[in-house]
Amino acid sequence: MVAALSLPSREKLAHALCEAAELEHDLMCTYLYAAFSLKSGTEEGLSEQEGEAVARWRRAIIAIALDEMGHLTAVWNIASALGVSPPFTRDNFPLSPGKVPAGIVVKLAPFTPEVLQHFIYLERPMTADERDGNGFEPEFRLKRGVDAPRITPMPLDYETVGEFYIALDANLREFAQRHGEAIAFCGDPHLQLSPDEVDITGVEPVICLKTASAALKAIVEQGEGAPATSAGSHFQRFIEIREELIRLKKDNRDFEPAFPAAWNPLLRRPVRPEGRIWIENEEAAETVDVANAIYGLMLRLLAYSYGVPRPDPEKALAVDLATGLMRAFAPLAERAARLPIGPSNPKCNAGVSFTTLRDASALPRGPAARRFFVERFGEILAAAKQIAGTGDARAISAERLLDDLARRAESWFSLDPNGAQVESGPPQRAPGASTQSAPARGGSPPEPKNVAGVDFIEGEKLTLIYEGKKCIHARFCVTGAPNVFLANVKGPWINPDAIDVDRLVEISHACPSGAIRYKRKDGKPDEAPPPVNLLAIREAGPYAVHADMRLDGQAAGYRATLCRCGASKHKPYCDGSHHEIGFSATGEPPTGKAEMLSVRDGPLAIAPEPDAPLQVRGNLEITSGTGRVVARLSNARLCRCGGSANKPFCDGTHGTIGFKSS
Repeated sequence: MVAALSLPSREKLAHALCEAAELEHDLMCTYLYAAFSLKSGTEEGLSEQEGEAVARWRRAIIAIALDEMGHLTAVWNIASALGVSPPFTRDNFPLSPGKVPAGIVVKLAPFTPEVLQHFIYLERPMTADERDGNGFEPEFRLKRGVDAPRITPMPLDYETVGEFYIALDANLREFAQRHGEAIAFCGDPHLQLSPDEVDITGVEPVICLKTASAALKAIVEQGEGAPATSAGSHFQRFIEIREELIRLKKDNRDFEPAFPAAWNPLLRRPVRPEGRIWIENEEAAETVDVANAIYGLMLRLLAYSYGVPRPDPEKALAVDLATGLMRAFAPLAERAARLPIGPSNPKCNAGVSFTTLRDASALPRGPAARRFFVERFGEILAAAKQIAGTGDARAISAERLLDDLARRAESWFSLDPNGAQVESGPPQRAPGASTQSAPARGGSPPEPKNVAGVDFIEGEKLTLIYEGKKCIHARFCVTGAPNVFLANVKGPWINPDAIDVDRLVEISHACPSGAIRYKRKDGKPDEAPPPVNLLAIREAGPYAVHADMRLDGQAAGYRATLCRCGASKHKPYCDGSHHEIGFSATGEPPTGKAEMLSVRDGPLAIAPEPDAPLQVRGNLEITSGTGRVVARLSNARLCRCGGSANKPFCDGTHGTIGFKSS
């Protein structure tokens, strides 16, 4: 059993949390590396049965890597709660002896039976009798710590990662009991990541000893240190993959589920070549270079987010951009594992190296940091476009994702700090310029002025705005004000002065799609944000949103109908295609999490992810078509491919059905 720290201090706990973060970070990278090396279906030489199995393994290993991301975030939150900077740095692969105990070896390696056995060994419970995989033997045995007490933090020795966390929890408890919880956990909890920003199981703010111990206990029970029989633990999930791999190998001794990616690939010639392989092939090197740059920017954004207090929208935006980068990273990492590494190693492929920079510290918050991020997005996107020019499908996918993220990063500079809604309109006339007189009540409709596809119709007391591409033909306009909205006529068809202006405003508010809006000229207020942000699920139809929306960071009005069938030609907006394809989806899903929100209004950020769901952040009440509460939340990923079995929420089906958002 690992020895406890002698008189735990905040400095010593920060040192131990750095090692915990490095462990989780390194394990996450090694699992992802193995997952990205796996082949895909019959097109890459697998039988149908083998392809289905390998696809399950990839999903399982990536899910475990996401768990490690949750563990890493929990460690960051504990560090932040103690008042120290969350640790984002780690050594590059392979780790030097002494960074972890001699019995724990960490390397980047492709999926093989021995690598899988290594994963099982790393995740083993303290009572399990599992050997390590061949190729992971420690260079030599060493003792990292010293027996004498020191005030300088010293590394701990331990046999299993679970053992390390149990000792960390004991040291944290002793520190809190000696100083008192209020002093021990003096960090601002609003700086930590929470479910408002991260949709990963187990990510919760740490505010006291109870929440800190619960976070450490969850790490142990979910992963390293779970009982051998614990269903769903990392250990058990890897065991299940091993058993299925053995069965498939018996049926086909030539079965190779993965490409021969390199062990510990490097982008430059290594100083010590032992255990490292240099990527000589320039096409592979360019791919790995862009992937590594994506990974580095992701770390910088996450580090930055810990300097922004909740509920500042900048915090969620930084996290969203970081998680989006990981989605762009994946296809490039898969591509690297499929490219030859170079003539010195003719039977070996490349692989992404997860290179970390010397400086991964958080940038000081402010405009300079925003400029840094926008510039870096532009640099990475330019390099990704060159790779996509080869025509490779994975490179093209990464470039599309990066292009979307770069545009969202640019919008960072247009965030309105006061949350004011900005409505675009026709060019302003110079003072004293002549204007077209509005028609008398009942007269002919005036000619609209079209600006970028939006019609502006001048009335005496308001300007009516009509955006036809958003219209879903709900018919509240033509039935509520038939003298204003003249159906089935040629030419101008909207007469704003045909009814009382206040009644026309009411009709405008009834338009669910936001196709009809207005600007008043009579001194009365324009449309205001609703007191409660609502998203209604229409039976076999779209999402009807009523909120102060920010679509990809840009003001998008207060009303919109967003496609959820996947077929609209004007995504993310609905264009009625659900009727054409016979889309069938209930508007009455069961009620889920429905605890009352402390705040029910405010800006609602909606980010349509490329070929993926709608990422929604902000206070939101989701209702059925009849108005019943379905959920109250501040963070959700909503299905827009039409295929989720858990509508309205995404379940990942968009990936399996090949959903395209454009």
